Amino acid sequence: MSLIAGSYERFIWGFKLKPSEPQTLSLTPLFSYPSHLSAIRTLAAAGPVAASGGADDTIHLYDLSSASSLGSLHDHSASLTALSFYTPPNLSFPRNLVSAAADGSVCIYDADPFVHLKTVLPHRKAINDLSIHPSGKLALTVGHDECLAMINLVRGKRSFYCRLGKEASLVNFDVGGDKFFMVMEEKVSVHEAEDARLLCEFENKKRVLCATPCENGILLTGGEGRCVTAWDVKSGKVAYSIEEAHAARVKGIVVLTKNSSGAFSDDDPHIVASASSDGVIRVWDVRMAIKDKPNPLAEANTKSRLTCLAGSALKSLRRPQVGKNIEGGQCEPKATDNNESAE
Repeated sequence: MSLIAGSYERFIWGFKLKPSEPQTLSLTPLFSYPSHLSAIRTLAAAGPVAASGGADDTIHLYDLSSASSLGSLHDHSASLTALSFYTPPNLSFPRNLVSAAADGSVCIYDADPFVHLKTVLPHRKAINDLSIHPSGKLALTVGHDECLAMINLVRGKRSFYCRLGKEASLVNFDVGGDKFFMVMEEKVSVHEAEDARLLCEFENKKRVLCATPCENGILLTGGEGRCVTAWDVKSGKVAYSIEEAHAARVKGIVVLTKNSSGAFSDDDPHIVASASSDGVIRVWDVRMAIKDKPNPLAEANTKSRLTCLAGSALKSLRRPQVGKNIEGGQCEPKATDNNESAE
C-alpha cells in the first residue's frame, strides 16, 4: 500500500505502508521531489499509477511500483482542481483519468496509454471537485458557479446541470454508487444518485475540507476542526470520532482496506490515513476510536504544508504505458532530504 501527499511547496511525497511488528505499521519513504512549478492542488492514485495536478496548469504522472515519473499532461490552461481515476472492478490498472480545472473545463483521458480523448466545459466558473460513478459511465462536478453538473463519460458531453443556490466544495459517490455526498462549508448532504433526492444532512462544528466514503455506510470527514469524524449515512449521526487527530487542519483522508494491502485481513475498512496542513501524515485503527482516543499506528512528518492525500495498492499486472501526448516520459524523480521541502 502506498500513500502520496502533495504540498504548497511543489513537493510530492511517496510512502509505503507496511507491517513492522505485530499490531504496528510503518511509513517508509519512497520518494520526495519538487514535481511542479507551483503548489500541488490535487492527487489521485489507482493501482501502480498516481497523478498530481498543480497551479501550474499541469498534470504529472508517476509509476509507484518503480518510484519513477511517467511525464506530464498539458491539456489544461488553468490550475488543476480535481483528479480521479476510473478502474473497472476486474482490473488492477485504471482505464481512465478525468481532470478538472479552474476555468470550468474537464479533460477525459485514456489511461492505457495516457492519451487525451476529449475536453468538456460543464461549468462557467472554476470546478471545485469531481467524482466518477463506480460504473465509469458518468461523473459529477461542483463549482464556483454554485451548480451541480453531470458528465456522460461515454459520449463526452454534459448531460445534467442544476443550480444549488450555494457553492459546494466537495462531491463524492458512495462505494456502491447508489448515493452521493456534497459538502457546503460545515454541512454535508446525502442524496439519492438516481434522482438527487435529499436523504439526510449532518453538520460539522467547523468547515469540512475533505470527505471519504467507506464500504460500511460510513462517511469520514475532516477539516478545520482538526479531527476525523465518522458519520452514519443512514441516521445522519456521528458513529465515532478521532478528536484532535492533528495539530492543524485535516487536508486529506484515505481509507485502507484489505484489497489495498496484505497487512489487513478484516472485511471492514478499519485502517485510515489522514494528512494535515502542518505536514504530518498519520495512520489510525478507527476501531480504537469507538472506545477511547487512539494512538497512531504510524506517522510521518514531511515538514511541509500538505494540501492533499491519496492512496493505492502497488499491485498491477503490467507497467504503465506512456502516450504520445505526454512530455518527458520515464524521467526519474530525484530523491531528496525531507528538510529540502521547506523553501
